[in-house]
Amino acid sequence: MAMPDRISKRLLVAAGVVMLGLVGACRSGEDAAPEPSGAAEQVAAAISAGDFADVAFVAGTTSTEVTEAFSAVVEGMGDARPSAVVGGIVVDPEDETLATAVLDVVWPLDEDREWAYETEAELTLVEGEDDEDDRWALEWTPSVIEPSLEPGERFTRERIVPERGDILGLDDQPIVVQRPVQRIGIDKTRVDPAGAADSAFALATALDLDDPGVYRDRVVASGSGAFVEAITVRDDGSFPLDIDRIDGIQGSSRISDELLLAPTREFARPILGTSGDATAERIEESGGRLEVGDTTGISGLQLAAEDQLAGQMGVIVGAVTDDEAAQPREVFRLDAVRGQTLRTSFDVTTQLAAEGALAAVDPPSALVAIRPSTGQIIAAASGPGSQGFSTATLGQYAPGSTFKVVSSLALLRSGLTPESPVECPPTIDIDGRAFKNYGDYPASRQGAITLRDAVANSCNTAMIGAGRDVPQDALTAAGRSLGLGAVADVGVPHFEGAVPPEAGPVQHAASMIGQDRVLASPLGMASVAASVAAGRQVLPNLVQGDQTAATTDIDESVTPAEAAQLRAMMEAVVSEGSANFLADLDGPPAGAKTGTAEYGTDVPPRTHAWMIAFQGDLAVSVFVEDGAGGSSTAGPILEQFLRAVAVTG
Repeated sequence: MAMPDRISKRLLVAAGVVMLGLVGACRSGEDAAPEPSGAAEQVAAAISAGDFADVAFVAGTTSTEVTEAFSAVVEGMGDARPSAVVGGIVVDPEDETLATAVLDVVWPLDEDREWAYETEAELTLVEGEDDEDDRWALEWTPSVIEPSLEPGERFTRERIVPERGDILGLDDQPIVVQRPVQRIGIDKTRVDPAGAADSAFALATALDLDDPGVYRDRVVASGSGAFVEAITVRDDGSFPLDIDRIDGIQGSSRISDELLLAPTREFARPILGTSGDATAERIEESGGRLEVGDTTGISGLQLAAEDQLAGQMGVIVGAVTDDEAAQPREVFRLDAVRGQTLRTSFDVTTQLAAEGALAAVDPPSALVAIRPSTGQIIAAASGPGSQGFSTATLGQYAPGSTFKVVSSLALLRSGLTPESPVECPPTIDIDGRAFKNYGDYPASRQGAITLRDAVANSCNTAMIGAGRDVPQDALTAAGRSLGLGAVADVGVPHFEGAVPPEAGPVQHAASMIGQDRVLASPLGMASVAASVAAGRQVLPNLVQGDQTAATTDIDESVTPAEAAQLRAMMEAVVSEGSANFLADLDGPPAGAKTGTAEYGTDVPPRTHAWMIAFQGDLAVSVFVEDGAGGSSTAGPILEQFLRAVAVTG
C-alpha cells in the first residue's frame, strides 16, 4: 500500500535521504529542470530577512502579501527575529514536480537561550511562460513560519519574570530574603468616586507622607478600578501604624505581600545596597533584559552582583487570532531561571550588635568585626552619621596610635623585644618639629620604660625615638605583613590602606604614630588586629566563593613568633594601659590598642577616635570621625559591642 505523500516525505528526511537531482535525472539536455535547492535557500533567506521579494509563489500569492503576513505574525515577538537555514530537501518520488524543504529555524530569546524547531516549505515546479525557465515556487501557508501556526494566527510573547536570588550570611543565615510586607493604599473599587480625593488625603495624612496632596492627585488621576499604593511597610511592627485610623478611611486597603528585604532597613545597607524598580538608565543599559516595572539592583552588592541575583527571564510564545474572546494558544515556553544565591560572611547577630553600638553616634563612624581564623568579615557597620557611605570599608583616615601595632612589628624586626628599654620624654624634637604625648599621658610612665609599656600606655615620643633606626619602607612592609596595604579579594569595593615607603625625617616620625600620609580604613585596621590574633597575615573576605579561609601571602606574613609578642603587648594595653575598661570581659583574654589622630586645620585640631581589639576568634576595629580620644569615644562603643556578642571561645 502506498504511503501518503507527506508521511513518505517525512520518512525520507528522517532516513537522511535527500533526493536532489531526481528531476534532472528524468530529463536531459535543454529540458533538464532546475534543482529545488535554490528556491529552498531563498525561502530560508526570506524568513531570516523578513522580506519575501525574491521568492516565487504559486499562482494567486504575491511576495508583497506574504511579506505583510509574515510581519503581522512576528510583530508580537518584539525585537526578536528568526534565522533559518535549509536542513534538507526531499523530492516526491511519485511526482517529481513536488518537493519539501526542511528548514531549521532559530529565535534568539536572550544572551544564551533560544527557541529552535524544524518547519517545512512545500515547493512546486512551475513551468515557465513564454521564454521563462521552469522554476520552483512556494506554496505559502503560515506553517512555513512555524509548523503549528494556522491561518489568521499571530505570535505573542509574554515574559516570565524570575525570582531574584537570596543573599545569605554565615552558615546560610537569611539576610536579603522574601519577608512579609503590607501594601497600603486606596482601592478605588471600594470608594465613591466623589470621595476618592478626600480618602486619599486622609490616608496620606494618617501615614505621615511628606505631601498628602501629591498622593491625592495620583489617586484622582488613576482608573476607576485601580489600587493606588501609598506606602509599603514591613509586616513586623517596625513601622508605626494606626490601624484603626487607616481601616476607618473609606476605600483604604492593606494587601499582604512579600519583598526581598534585609533583617532591618539599616542592616549593612551601604554594603548590601538596595533593589527596586528599574530606572530608565538601567533599562537602557540592560540591552532589552529589563522593562518598566522590573526589579533590579540599585546599589551595593545588589547592583554589583546583579547578573548572579537577577536570574534569567522566561518567555511564553503564544498564538492568537483577532477573536478577543479566545485564549492564546501556547506554542513554546522557556521557563525563567531563578537568580543564584549570593553568600556572604555576615553574621546577623554580630552585625545587629555592631549597628546597635553605633546607633547614637552623630559623626561618621564604623565598626568592623573579622574572624581571625578565616578572615571572614562578620560585621561591617557604618553609623547613621555616615549618611549611607560605607565608612567601614571605604573610609580613608589617619589611624593614629592604633598604627603603633604596625610600628611595633617594625621595631621587633629591627632587633627590639617587648622588654627592650626605650625613652619616653614629654616631647621629642625631629628636624625642628616638636612631638608630644596626649594630654592625659601618665607621668609615671615617662622616662626609661620598656617597649611593652610604650605600647600599653601609648607613648608617642618613645615610638618616634625608637623609630629613628627603622627605615620608612620597613613600616610599609610591616603594614602589609599585618594586612594593611595588602591586596585582598574582599568581594566589595574597599580601601586596603596606604603606608608610603618613602618619607623625610618629620614625615617618618609622624608615620611611627599613624599620622601624616599613613591612611587606613576601619576594615584595614580590623585586619591588623586579626593578623595579630591569628599569628599570620589575615586578608579579609566577605563574598564567599570557593575559598573558605583568608588568603595569606606567606612571603609578607607576620610570623607566629612576632604575632605572639604583639599579642602580649596588646594584652598589656588591657591589663595595665589605656584599655583597662576591657579587663573584666567574660571569656578569653582581650588585647587592644587605642588611637587618636589629629586632622584638619582647626586650632586646636580635630581628632579621629580609634580602637582595635581581639578576643578569641574575633578581631574588631571601631572608628569615629570626630571624637575626644580613642579610650573616651571609641572605647565605650567597643565595650558595648564586645559585651553584646559575649565571646566565649
